[in-house]
Amino acid sequence: MQPEFKNQSFKDFSIPENKKQMEEELVRAEKNFGKEYDLYIGGKWVKSGDKFESINPSDKNQVIGVFQKASKKEADQAIEAGLKAFAKWKNFPAKERAAVLLRASQIMQRRRIEIDAWMVLEEGKNWLEADGDVAEAIDFLEFYAREMIRYSETQPVTPVPGEFPELVYIPLGVGAIIPPWNFPMAILAGMTSAAIVAGNAVILKPASDSPKIGHLFTEIMIEAGLPAGVLNFVPGSGASIGDFIVKHPKIRFISFTGSRDVGLRINELAAKHTEGQIWIKRVVAEMGGKDGIIVDRETDLDKAAAATTASAYGFQGQKCSAASRVIVHQDVYDEFVDLLTEKASKITVGPVKDRNNYMGPLINQAALEKVRYYIEIGRKEGKLIYGGNTIEGNGFFIEPTIIKDLAPDSRVAQEEIFGPVLAVIKAKNFDEAIAIANGTEYGLTGAVWTVNREHILKAKNEFHAGNLYINRKCTGALVGGHPFGGFNMSGTDSKAGGRDYLLLFMQAKSISEKLDY
Repeated sequence: MQPEFKNQSFKDFSIPENKKQMEEELVRAEKNFGKEYDLYIGGKWVKSGDKFESINPSDKNQVIGVFQKASKKEADQAIEAGLKAFAKWKNFPAKERAAVLLRASQIMQRRRIEIDAWMVLEEGKNWLEADGDVAEAIDFLEFYAREMIRYSETQPVTPVPGEFPELVYIPLGVGAIIPPWNFPMAILAGMTSAAIVAGNAVILKPASDSPKIGHLFTEIMIEAGLPAGVLNFVPGSGASIGDFIVKHPKIRFISFTGSRDVGLRINELAAKHTEGQIWIKRVVAEMGGKDGIIVDRETDLDKAAAATTASAYGFQGQKCSAASRVIVHQDVYDEFVDLLTEKASKITVGPVKDRNNYMGPLINQAALEKVRYYIEIGRKEGKLIYGGNTIEGNGFFIEPTIIKDLAPDSRVAQEEIFGPVLAVIKAKNFDEAIAIANGTEYGLTGAVWTVNREHILKAKNEFHAGNLYINRKCTGALVGGHPFGGFNMSGTDSKAGGRDYLLLFMQAKSISEKLDY
């Protein structure tokens, strides 16, 4: 009997012992920069004919590691290894599969600050953001282990006279796991462990900007005793192997987190039948958002400004849940904008190896160019009142940016930017604020700041977001407590960290035995 699930607490780096350990792990990681890492296929570390580098976005001259780049040949080998492993893994009792995740959780806990350090260096997360990422990964392992045990127990069915009916859940097969770079351990671990504990084998293609964290996860699962071939680690570009894996006739499902355009492409490719394919592929996709915070006139404006600042600029706005719009009642618009600007001006930007820097770099040059592009659009569509400047140096740094007086249908208020750019929009009243909030093609997260009970109830009913928060920030979903996933173009409505998530990686089999034949 497992103890009740509880979320991990976050490390307090003001405690000298934790601070010292983090500093030591950062030094240790830097001493290991530039090492070469292999693919992992069928229980063996494998080299390919090509390689790519992962770099430190705080200092683009530093190479985190050199990774084997899988080709179609290695991807095909990984799928075959997965098929072979699935034949046995699917028959492992659910409690044994869950035990692997629980052991992995313990190993990850032991190596937690080591992983934190690598994430600071490879992804540019500050210390607290990095530790929150790893804590969430541990939560996913613990939560999904318990969920699989629950699903393996007797399921309720309506009695049938003279028969013994039962319902059991069985795995799907071999699937592709395509996680993002922005939560390189949390989302990767959640997507992968859910599929694995349900009895499937997986082909894990980590994001090209975060392969080191994917490699660490693979090491942890091996140490936890996962049988060979159940997890196959194949870094590579979407162009070289992504489409190949998605279209492969032996791939049963695809679990993806990333951009709208790539998600739609995966959904389209998976929908087309391929010769030798005997199923309709299942696609689980989380595809981003254009998340809005509503600030009503009846609220604590200082608290609302603090929550908006944290939601917009945590991890440089590179979260699918990040606030990219704030919709403010006209009666408090000017006062709120002043508070927001004041708080943004206090944000420190620089290499996050330094614990005193709140905002680190954008993930790569392309991300920096995209943010610059939208800032220039914003200058024309609205009024840039803070930030907008690139910070000189070896990293991909840019200031937190605020653009006000934007029309709800402006590009900066409609299109996902994925950076520290906040659009400020004025609303005449609360009804209009709700309409503006719902006026994009996305529907992932949102927040409302108000003490008006009628407005709270209206938001609960009408604000069309998969994760809605009242009087708090719109980021920081907790496994179990805030099942995560959005509506519309934000994805397929899956709820990661929720009680129904594992059902996406299983199929129900109904069996009934006649008792008096």
